[in-house]
Amino acid sequence: QVQLVESGGGLVQPGGSLRLSCAASGIDNNIRAMGWYRQVPGKQRDVAARIARTGNTNYADSVKGRFTISMDNAKNTVYLHMTSLKPEDTAVYYCNLDRWFGSDVWGQGTQVTVSS
Repeated sequence: QVQLVESGGGLVQPGGSLRLSCAASGIDNNIRAMGWYRQVPGKQRDVAARIARTGNTNYADSVKGRFTISMDNAKNTVYLHMTSLKPEDTAVYYCNLDRWFGSDVWGQGTQVTVSS
């Protein structure tokens, strides 16, 4: 059974940094890409950053230059290093696994709150 285990959310002051981690298990190398999406109440879930198994990355315009996504292929783990955080980055962040075979898998979500 495929599982995604997220960690690293929390409360941080504006301008601060956080690192999110998401470890995938039970996937048998069936990874096309992994990513981080975020959602605030009443709005749709949008991609913040995405990384392909090849290493190609994509970022939402709002996080470019502040967030860095990376993947440890040996550990099937994706990281999101967030810097210069702003109050508008406050959201629930969800890890996503895009598989070559099978539907997407989502993590349980981790809350990130940017507030003084």
